[in-house]
Amino acid sequence: MSHLDPVRPVFVVGCPRSGTTLLQLMLHAHPRIALPPETRFVLPAYRERLGFGDLREQGNRAALGAWITRREATRFHELGLAADAVERAVTEAPPTLGSALGAVLRAYAQEHGKVRWGDKRPAYALHVGEILRLFPDAQFVHVVRDGRDCVGSLLRMPWWHSGFHEAVATWAQVMDVADTWSGVLGGARWHEVRFEDLVADPEAQLRGICAFLGEAYVPEMSEPYRLAGVAVPARKTWHAHTRGELDVSRAGTWTTRLTPDQIRLCDAALGRRLVSRGYEPAGAVRPDPAELARYRKVAGLRRAAHLKRRVVDRAVRVRERGAVAYVA
Repeated sequence: MSHLDPVRPVFVVGCPRSGTTLLQLMLHAHPRIALPPETRFVLPAYRERLGFGDLREQGNRAALGAWITRREATRFHELGLAADAVERAVTEAPPTLGSALGAVLRAYAQEHGKVRWGDKRPAYALHVGEILRLFPDAQFVHVVRDGRDCVGSLLRMPWWHSGFHEAVATWAQVMDVADTWSGVLGGARWHEVRFEDLVADPEAQLRGICAFLGEAYVPEMSEPYRLAGVAVPARKTWHAHTRGELDVSRAGTWTTRLTPDQIRLCDAALGRRLVSRGYEPAGAVRPDPAELARYRKVAGLRRAAHLKRRVVDRAVRVRERGAVAYVA
């Protein structure tokens, strides 16, 4: 496929609480692009792909379709699609896992009268390699927000139970992995936008994103709140900001949300990464050595877990039966 192919999949990635939902809504407002509410079937299906058997057998594709549509954990029910029709689409899709998953995302786009489809989930930022195996022609838009604001926001989320050090390490790891993939994929496949710039001057930033995607900018993209009731499930009360006008005051809230000790650790742990993306460190004194050591342990465990996933994935690949990549 060419860079301007209208059906090329679009994936929005980023650290949790960085503004990925806001960008999802902005892109979903485009008359040609559909990005669904956050789902839970792409990565789990990839991890469990051996269990679905050889997808060259129609019965196995039918079972995969049922696995996607009939389990609450996949959040398929939030897409507003007819399960039977999607199961048929998966069954009739080309015999690859990427094609089966793409059939679901394409069905969502068709339901909304769109020709271009994709997905948004912050977790994809650490699984770009897997997404590329499923969708080799995918383009990625990486949303970056000041790491301290991400940390401060994560600590206020009802679903975040991992603590402060894990939040800091999460942002650092996403930035490091993003830097790697940016270098590998280049500007035709990877585009980065800062959350702060997106809310301050949405038209300019969205024009840049549209140029990257090979699409024309439309003014409706700058009013994402008009779609929040459709594309953001009501249960996600932590996305309340998406239901109102763009709010530049959300930038820099770390100054009141984080304690002086937390700010010192962020400066030490994130300093060079903040600077590389245009954020000024606070200039705080060095943190307590014990706190810094605790952070480094958490960060090291995250890196080790990421490496282990890659090793396990390589081992699973040799046991795959048939192709994985999406076929149009």
